Amino acid sequence: MPSEIPINARIKAVYFDAAGTLIKPARKVGESYAAIAEKYGKSVTPSKLFERFRICFDGAPRLAFPNAAVDQIDQLERDWWRNLVDQIFEPFGGFDDFDDYFVELFDYYAAPNAWTLYPEVLDTLSALKQRGLTLAVISNFDSRLVGILDGLGIGPCFADVFVSSRVGYAKPDRRIFDAALSRHGLLAKDVIHIGDSETHDLHGARKAGLKALLIDRKPASAAAIDRLISLQQIVAHLEAAS
Repeated sequence: MPSEIPINARIKAVYFDAAGTLIKPARKVGESYAAIAEKYGKSVTPSKLFERFRICFDGAPRLAFPNAAVDQIDQLERDWWRNLVDQIFEPFGGFDDFDDYFVELFDYYAAPNAWTLYPEVLDTLSALKQRGLTLAVISNFDSRLVGILDGLGIGPCFADVFVSSRVGYAKPDRRIFDAALSRHGLLAKDVIHIGDSETHDLHGARKAGLKALLIDRKPASAAAIDRLISLQQIVAHLEAAS
């Protein structure tokens, strides 16, 4: 059994990352990019596209637009992703219908059926809500996330969904965590954040003063005291600390 992680019994809220924590693509990213590109006459293997996605996404500027006007955000989000997808395909040469391809790809990932919940998510969120905890999402995502979570049936579980593109700051910047704390009138010590990135979620949240745990579903992580292999463990840890 995994080691119990002590969590203060006075925890009032649980914040979650989204992709990789609550949701994941319904099919592999490379497969989606490749299948849609094939419709527009561009043939690249899924493995090559995934490798390019990983490299380009990791090297991209943060998906955040400080001081942007609200009515500019949607276009800034699209431009950010268009630049990223353009970089992904750069080694494979351009194609005439790239603009149409990008529109379909962007819209595809806005649809809830392009995503799926991890198996334990619904039960975990329900159990946490029953404890009277405030739940929220803090994600380096864009405005599409709200519709995705609603479409997957978990949107109503959250008091707020904070996406970096609209907050203006991206994890691990403490200001995105501070924005959530301010909205909910909470102190950092009263909140635990759960995510799948050691840099953005675990260290980012801790530097902002929150408690934090890393979700790492590989069985080898079971013995690590700051890691969960299932979100269901959160409930057990809270009960143990009560």
